[in-house]
Formats: sequence, structure tokens, C-alpha cells
Amino acid sequence: MREFRPVTHGKASVYLCGATVQGAPHLGHLRSAVCFDILVRWLEASGQQVTYCRNVTDIDDKILRAAAAAEIPWWALAERNYRDFSTAYALVGCRPPDVEPRATGHIPDMIALIERLMTNGHAYATGGDVYFDVERARGYGTLSNQPALSQSPAWSEASEAIEETEAANPLAHKRDARDFVLWKGAKPGEPAWQAPWGPGRPGWHIECSAMAVGYLGSTFDIHGGGQDLIFPHHENERAQSWAAGDEFARYWVHHGLVTLADTKMSKSTGNALAAADALQRVRPQELRYYLGQFHYRSTMEYSGEALEDAAAAYQRIERFVTRAQHTLGLAAPSPDLVPPGLPISFAAALDDDLSVPSALAALHATVRDGNYALSKGDQENAATCLAQARAMLAVLGLDPLAPAWQAGDTGGRLREVVDALVALAIKERDAARARGDYASADSIRDTLEASGVVVEDTLEGTRWELAR
Repeated sequence: MREFRPVTHGKASVYLCGATVQGAPHLGHLRSAVCFDILVRWLEASGQQVTYCRNVTDIDDKILRAAAAAEIPWWALAERNYRDFSTAYALVGCRPPDVEPRATGHIPDMIALIERLMTNGHAYATGGDVYFDVERARGYGTLSNQPALSQSPAWSEASEAIEETEAANPLAHKRDARDFVLWKGAKPGEPAWQAPWGPGRPGWHIECSAMAVGYLGSTFDIHGGGQDLIFPHHENERAQSWAAGDEFARYWVHHGLVTLADTKMSKSTGNALAAADALQRVRPQELRYYLGQFHYRSTMEYSGEALEDAAAAYQRIERFVTRAQHTLGLAAPSPDLVPPGLPISFAAALDDDLSVPSALAALHATVRDGNYALSKGDQENAATCLAQARAMLAVLGLDPLAPAWQAGDTGGRLREVVDALVALAIKERDAARARGDYASADSIRDTLEASGVVVEDTLEGTRWELAR
């Protein structure tokens, strides 16, 4: 790990490889968005002015194949799926990026970048295609930690995919098996744009290089994406950008994948849980908690049980915040705290490679302290805990009282009523126990449990949660 030092003091530039919109979003896509939303929020909370760019790949072989199978125009399929992604991102509380460029809107920039590479001898045209000359690339393979790339397993695997997409042009003659396509010559029935070397469309890798530099400059701070993009996508991005004279990204941040049955979630293989399906099981903020709770670099194996556990954990936080806010009333503190108001352990955790698990441990400790303070009638400490909890939750994008969640939570008023009724029942049970009427206390508890409310007696007082 390296200490983060932005190119420009006080400003951070972030580029995230966004979705290729050939299908609807799944949990892997949402995890990527949530991880980088937390990163951007923490950079801002740390005093950085952030420019966040997340691209959309809206022209690609997979999009063309999916559109042909659906018998609709490629652009209609891409637009429909793009809107589904935007809706899903917003549902889980991800703020829109500052700019969200689409590949099809920047093809002149890609053509200009390819021309620079051809002029300086790093690219060549053959059979209507244009390829990058890997042999001349500086440090090729070092990003993915495999300098002897032509002999590596990763290259063998990736080359099969490359051959699948490039073998359709028998007129192209690559100088080296590692050379990758910058421009694909026009094929019948496919969209094409005019370029000096002939009509066609850009390759995948050149798209991100052109858009990242176009919006963030030739040298920017953070480039991110999934670990599956390290090779070949990010390796190739860096190689062609360096060859064009751009310093490109100074830090690379790669998040782990979401797996299902120990296999990467993927639209193309059908091994995926759609975001819409997950949102049928839990509320959006609970899904966000689930996707963000692990360290961003770790692999997540999806399970329904783990999703429900995460929902229950978030509900415990939510109950404290709403209870404390209701109890304190006008005395409740403002959540607009700056980082010095955050617990040191929370800030230290996020400064340590964005360790969300450790940050959540600090959050839950504060919630426990706050519940104890409320049980003792200690409003001063309860207010402090509430302020700290909401400040931490704001960084994580999970504050239950934030307008985004309040506006999108159609069941919010019902939950407030349920909270009040359960609190009243627990108060009656506590009173029955205090006067030694244990039969009445047990009857109240049994009634609550029959209604799906689990009651737990702790040293800090009585707690409850919905049965799972």
C-alpha cells in the first residue's frame, strides 16, 4: 500500500470502469458502485474535492449479440439497460458521478488517440483493423504482476477471448499474438464510424483511455474496477496511454468479485443474481449494507442467509438512530460533523485501505454505547453517540434519516408506527417485571414473538428485532 498523495493538493480525481450495458444489473455491478461510492464519500469527508468519472460502455460485441438475439436495435438495448443501471445505482444510495461519459459520445477522441499511437510507431493498421504493438510497450505485464506475459496462464485464457472477437477478420495480420485491437474494421450489419484508416468502431481498451484522460487529464489519481479487469483491460489501458505520452493513473484500486456457487457473477454466463431479485428480499439500504460490509478487495460469496444477517445488523443501527432521534427531539444533534467529530477508530479504519469492516465495528460499538445511554436516561451521552453514529453512517451512505432514504422508503411511516408500538409493549413488559408480575411479562413477550418480534434482555436493557 502507498499513502495517497493527489496530483493536485486538496483535489482527487477518480475514474471507475462502469458497466457494459448488454443486460440488466446484477449484484456484482452494485457492489462495484457501492465500493466506489464509499471511497468518494470518504475522500470528500477527508477534505478532498473529488471529481468522479464513471464511464458507460454502450458499444461492444456483447451488446451487438444481445441486441440481435432480442431483435431490437443495439442502441435501444443499450439505452434500456443503461436506465436500469441508473435506477439500481440510485436505489442503493449511490450518488451520481460528476460525469458519466458514454463510449459512443467520444469516438472522435478515441480516433485522435489512435492517430497519436500510429504516428509514434506504437500502433499499426492491417486489414481494416488497427492494433497496438505490445513489443514496444514499456512495462507491459507489470500492472498484473506477470511481466513474462506471453507464457502466463492469464494470457492464455485472455487470448482465447481475444481470438473469439478478432478471428472474424481474416484480412488482419497481427505482428505479435499479444497485440490487441484498437479499432475494429466495419462488418456488414454492424454500426461503424469513419476514421482515417477506414470505417469501423473502437476496441474496448481504447475507450477508457480516451474518456479518462479527456475528463481527468493526462495524469490523474485513481483508476478503479473489478479484479477481473486487471488483465487484460487495465493492463492494456495503461500500456496504450503510456505509449501516447500520458502518465495516466497514479493509483489502481481493484475490488473483489461477487460469486454465486463459487463462480464469478456474470451476465454472459447467466450465473448472476439480478439486482431486482435481491431487492425483493431486503430494502435497498439493507442491500447497500450487505454489499459494502466486506473489505473491498475481498471476494463475496452470495448467500440468502448472509443477506438477511446484514439486514438484521442494519436494522439494529436504524432502531438506535430513530429511537435516539425521537427521544432527544429538539435536543438531537446535527449530523453535519466534520471528520474530527468522527471516532478515531472509524477514521483510522477508512484511512487504512478503506477497511469498512473495521469502520463498521466502530459504528456498532457507538450504537451499543448509545443504547446503554438511552437505557440509563443519559441524554448527553446518547446525543454524542447519535451524532457520531450519523456522521459515520453519512460516510457509508447509510444514515436512516438521510433525505435519500426517507424519500425512497415508502414503508417508513409504517416502520415508525411499528417501532412505537413495540416500544410501548416492551415498556409494559418492563413494568410488569419490575412489579414481579412475570406471568404478564411472559405473555407480552410471547405475543410479540408470535407477531414476529424477537425480544432479548441484555445488561444494557431490552432489545428487539424482527424474526428471520
